Amino acid sequence: MKVILDIKDNKMAFFMEMMSNLSFVKKATPLTDEKAKLIEEFTDAINELNLTKSGQLQAKNAEDLLDEL
Repeated sequence: MKVILDIKDNKMAFFMEMMSNLSFVKKATPLTDEKAKLIEEFTDAINELNLTKSGQLQAKNAEDLLDEL
C-alpha cells in the first residue's frame, strides 16, 4: 500500500529517518510538489470515473467538455 503525506519541510529529515528505521516500510521516497500534485489529480480523475461508471455521478457531454477548454 502506498500513502502520500504532506510534511513540513523542517520535519522532513526526522520523518525520513524514522521511516528508514521501521522494518515494515519497504521504501520511503520524497516526491516533488509537482509529482505529488499530478498523482493527486490522477487519483481524483480515477475516483470520478469510478463514480460515473457506478451511476453515482453524471458524465459530462463531450461538447460541453470541449467548450470548457
